[in-house]
Amino acid sequence: MNPTHSAEVVCRRVGLNRTDDLLALEESCFSTDRINRRNLRNLLRSPSAFCIGAYHDGELVGSMVVLFRRNLRSARIYSIAVAERARGLGIGRRLMAKAEREARARGCDRMHLEVRMDNMPAIGLYERLGFSALKVRPGYYEDGAHAMVYRKELG
Repeated sequence: MNPTHSAEVVCRRVGLNRTDDLLALEESCFSTDRINRRNLRNLLRSPSAFCIGAYHDGELVGSMVVLFRRNLRSARIYSIAVAERARGLGIGRRLMAKAEREARARGCDRMHLEVRMDNMPAIGLYERLGFSALKVRPGYYEDGAHAMVYRKELG
């Protein structure tokens, strides 16, 4: 993948027909806390979930799941994954921009997420995008790792 071709990355909503591709991406990105097939299919069908895929030359290289709850003005970034070979191309930034547009369209005025405290590249991205650290969730992840909760006001 050539970084000069980052303009060829397209982010769009994904459906059930991409379940296998999304699961393969999850498996390549995470050793624990993966979405299983049944839960992913439920998310892809749910009107309260917005699932986005990032494609480079037709290949799925990134994904994000955003959750919305009725009567809440906060969107939750549930999952974000970027294939290792595609990191550094701005895919995470593009996925977040699409998620923010969807959140605003649904009447949300803030977004929040949890991130592993040892995931410095992700933390750096979220902070550059205007997210602020709120609190620590001890033992949040399957392997016992702590999570930092971040929030962004959409304004």
